[in-house]
Amino acid sequence: MSTGTALADPLFRLGWEEWVALPGLGLPAMKAKVDTGARTSALHAFDIEPFGPASRPRVRFAVHPIPGREDLSIPCSAEIVDRREVTSSNGDSEWRFVIRSEIEVGNRRWPIDLTLTHRGGMAYRMLLGRQALGEDVIVSPVDSFCQPRLSYEVYHTDEVRQVAPARVLRIAVLSREPHTYSTTRLVAEGEARGHVVEVIDTARCYMALDALTPEVHYDGTRLPRYDAIIPRIGASVTSYGTAVIRQFETIGTYCVNGSDGITASRDKLHAHQILARHRIGMPTTAFAASPKDTGNLISLVGGAPLIVKLLESTQGKGVVLAETKKAAESVISAFRGLKASFLVQHFIKEAAGEDIRCLVVGSRVVAAMKRTGAEGDFRSNLHQGGHAVPVRITRDEREMAIRAARAFRLNLAGVDLLRSADGPKVLEVNSSPGLEGIEKATGKNIVGLLYDEIEKRVRPVPVPKARRRK
Repeated sequence: MSTGTALADPLFRLGWEEWVALPGLGLPAMKAKVDTGARTSALHAFDIEPFGPASRPRVRFAVHPIPGREDLSIPCSAEIVDRREVTSSNGDSEWRFVIRSEIEVGNRRWPIDLTLTHRGGMAYRMLLGRQALGEDVIVSPVDSFCQPRLSYEVYHTDEVRQVAPARVLRIAVLSREPHTYSTTRLVAEGEARGHVVEVIDTARCYMALDALTPEVHYDGTRLPRYDAIIPRIGASVTSYGTAVIRQFETIGTYCVNGSDGITASRDKLHAHQILARHRIGMPTTAFAASPKDTGNLISLVGGAPLIVKLLESTQGKGVVLAETKKAAESVISAFRGLKASFLVQHFIKEAAGEDIRCLVVGSRVVAAMKRTGAEGDFRSNLHQGGHAVPVRITRDEREMAIRAARAFRLNLAGVDLLRSADGPKVLEVNSSPGLEGIEKATGKNIVGLLYDEIEKRVRPVPVPKARRRK
C-alpha cells in the first residue's frame, strides 16, 4: 500500500460517495460523502472528550460506523492537533477538535485532518472536504464508488480485532495510598504504554444514584468516563470501596476486580464457603458464634494444634497458632471477649511455615513464589518478616489457583496455597495482592501482564448482524 507520495499519480478519480477506511482509528470500512463545497473533512462522532496532559492533549470519542446500527460502537482516541471553529451549510457554528489520521481509499493512503462533530442521524459518517483532496484528484458529482467497494461485514468478524489500533486508554487506580510500590508501578507501566492513568482516593469519591444517569463525583466534580478501573481497596475501606466499584459497574466501566469478588474475598467465612461450594481443596475449617460450642469447634478441625483467624485479618495480622487444646480455648475465649468474629482451621504442620503465592491474571497463573516465615514464625507473610523465592508449581497447583480466582470472578488475584500430605490446599484468595514481593522475587513484569489483559478486554469486539425486520 502506497503512502502520501502516491498522490503524485495522475488522475485519481472519486465519485460523490466512496468507501473509505481510517485504519489508525480502527475503522476498516465506512461510506463517506465527497463534498468539494466543504473546506474541512469531518467525522461524525459522539461522547467526544479531551483528556491527557496539556503538553500532549488527546481526545477520545466513539463512532457508529454503520448508519442505523447504534449497537455497534467503535471507541477511538487520537492526538489533538487543533481546535477550530467550523460553520455548517445551514450557518451554525461550533468549535471542534481537529485530529490527524491516515485515510485509505482504493489503493491510496494519505494523512488528512478531521474535525469531530456529533451529528446523529447523518446518512454518511464521514464528510471528505476539499482540503483532503490532492490536485490530481478528480471528483465526479454524478458517479458513485469509482474506487473499490468495502463491506460492513468486517465489523461482524474477528478481523475488527486485528485492525483495531493500540488505543490510548483512560484508567483509574482506586487507591488511598498513591506512593506505595503497587500503585506507582501501575501508574508508571500504564504511562509507559501511552495510557492516561489517574490515582483516585477511594474515600473522596461520592455517588449520585439515579436510574438514568448514575455518576461518580470526586472533589466536587463529576469523574469522566474511564475505560478501566483497577481497584486497590484497603481492608479498612472495603465496604465503601466496593460501593464505589459497584457504581462504576452500574455505569458500565470495566473493573479488573468486581465488587462482589472483593467483598467475598475479604470475609474469610464467606470466602471459605465459596471455596467449599466450588469443591476447591482447603484446610478443614469451622465457625461458631456460641461460646458453648468451643469444644466441638476444636474437634471439628482435628484438635490442636490449630489456627485461629479473625474473619477480616490481612497480612498475617489477627492469625494465631494454638499448639495445645488449652491454648486454643484461651485464644477463642479472648477473641469472644473482644466480640471479634473468627474461625478455626486445621494446622498443616507439613507445610513447615511455607506457602505458595500464585498470581493469577485473567485466566492464567503468570507468576508463583514460595514464601517462608521468619525464624520461629509459622506465618509466611512478607509483611511479617518472611522472604520469598520463585518456585515451580505443579499442574494441580496451577489449576487450583485458576479455579479459585474464577470462583470469585477476579481478574487479578493472589491465591495462597499450602502443600499438604494429601495435595494442595487453598489458604486464601487475595483480591488486592501486593505486587512488589512477587515482581522482585520472580523478576517478571506482572503489571505489564495485567495491562495486556486490560487492553484485550476493552478493545472493540465483533457484534452480531442485526436481524432483518419482517
